[in-house]
Amino acid sequence: MMVFALPAAGEVTDSIYTALVKQGFEALASDSLVVAESHLREAMRHSPSHKSNYLLFRYVGQIQERQGWEKEALESYTAGLSQNPKYVDLMLDRAALYYRMGNEGRALNDYSDVIDLQPENIEALLMRAHIYSGMRDYKRARADYDAILKIDALNEKAYVGLILLNDRDGRPREAMEQINGLIMVYPQHALLYAIRGGMEQKRKQYERALADLNRAVELEPTNADFYVSRATLFLDMRKRKLARNDTQMAIKYGADPKEMASLLK
Repeated sequence: MMVFALPAAGEVTDSIYTALVKQGFEALASDSLVVAESHLREAMRHSPSHKSNYLLFRYVGQIQERQGWEKEALESYTAGLSQNPKYVDLMLDRAALYYRMGNEGRALNDYSDVIDLQPENIEALLMRAHIYSGMRDYKRARADYDAILKIDALNEKAYVGLILLNDRDGRPREAMEQINGLIMVYPQHALLYAIRGGMEQKRKQYERALADLNRAVELEPTNADFYVSRATLFLDMRKRKLARNDTQMAIKYGADPKEMASLLK
């Protein structure tokens, strides 16, 4: 979720600049994105060297992202960082956008820069570990997950990442022990049952997998992903009719019909 907040008191001194920024945020409050961006840009044109402009570049970038203008948002974030290269929140915004745009290398650089400035920044550590894992750099991914768990011993996202990493990295027994333990800590978290179900399906333990995916659906009956996961399991179990039923439920809750049709081919 994107959060907008006015610059702190003392950061804005020019009365015209202040008025334009205020108008921009009033427009944001009413979800008038085009008007908001116009006012914020006008404020920066009025005072191009204002010390708070890096904040306005961030908000403009967020507005552009909400409108689907990813390239323009990236330019805004970069402009803001050129004014304040150590502004972590802006660096995280740009890193996340790079990642969504498929530029994992640039995202990795930004997350690493954040960690250099704030070694205990969990958001950056989580994302860097995820990227390293996708690159099969399991050693570095493991180091980041371990760093998070030293900061927050029960961080669920870090544990999930580490479990999936272990399952891919030749440690299947350890991974299963870890997911079992995590479910004991968080017995009402549907995602954990879905993850364990996927691990059991990979091991061809179909009945166990089905029990876990049934539990995931029971806990979150409107989660399309869980129906998709159970449909793939039913296909492995050669229960095509049940798989079709689950793809229809997945579509009902937001899954892409074309992807569901492709799954059943």
